[in-house]
Amino acid sequence: MPSPTPFTLTVKAVLFDAQNRCLLLRRSPANRHFAGCWEWPGGKLDPGEDFATGLHREVREEAGLEIELTALAGATQFEMTSAHVILLCLEARPLGTAVRLSEEHDDFAWVPLAELGRYQFSPGVGDFMLDYAKRKGAIS
Repeated sequence: MPSPTPFTLTVKAVLFDAQNRCLLLRRSPANRHFAGCWEWPGGKLDPGEDFATGLHREVREEAGLEIELTALAGATQFEMTSAHVILLCLEARPLGTAVRLSEEHDDFAWVPLAELGRYQFSPGVGDFMLDYAKRKGAIS
């Protein structure tokens, strides 16, 4: 009997600046999947890592920012060829303003939630991001 597709937990931060814009990062060609797509900072947890520690680490690695977690944004799931992905998103505020990108991303933008529909997102994640903006009353 084939082994079942594993589940993996991914965490993302919806970072809001003082103008209530969220931080988007564009995936660079260095990524195997979804290069050119925009996303909130975050990623997979390391083995044994709790979600808050992992999210702090991922945002620091990808954007060079320290954050303060403020609320639950929501959760969703989607399938990739190698895993069932459980995505947990938390709202946060950055404790600084200087974004420093890793090689995983080649651009960033601070975007009002109402403008998320202008960006290309990876499958599964994009639907959740647009639904989040609708729940926040930013788009109809």
